[in-house]
Amino acid sequence: MTAPAIRPATSADIPAITAIYGHAVRHGTASWELEAPDEAEMLKRFEAIGAGGYPYLVAERDGRVLGYAYASAYRPRPAYRATVENSIYIAPDAQGGGAGSALLAALMEACTTRGFRQMIAVIGDGTGASIGSRRLHERSGFRLIGVAEKVGFKHGRWLDQMLMQKDLGEGARTPPA
Repeated sequence: MTAPAIRPATSADIPAITAIYGHAVRHGTASWELEAPDEAEMLKRFEAIGAGGYPYLVAERDGRVLGYAYASAYRPRPAYRATVENSIYIAPDAQGGGAGSALLAALMEACTTRGFRQMIAVIGDGTGASIGSRRLHERSGFRLIGVAEKVGFKHGRWLDQMLMQKDLGEGARTPPA
């Protein structure tokens, strides 16, 4: 199997992105939304990420979008400006095929190039249904920095939220630009 191609997402990818995310909302615990947003809402979110200067990427093979990833502000206050939060979603039938690893590597590189210094992964249910996300981040050098227990309720059960972190570029060795 060939490695997926990673490229910047475009508005033409929104239908595939919406389908991937919709499945995650309806069936998974990676997203804590309870209702899947429609294409118009996903386009609005996509445009806001781009307007903020953050990368938004897709993985594709043979013209099919297998997954997507983007970075966004970790928190809105100015002191957090060098820290980003990542989001990665992979189509159910493409999970375990390398798209997540390729997307995360490309996303970290794109964020480093933009001068970001820390990346935070907020993983819903990192010891349960989202264990794959936890393992993906561990393989990419993220370290566990905390677990907030039983802070979300979805699919009839309480969920923990796991935080993982990775230095990008200079990390905290020097002040941000």
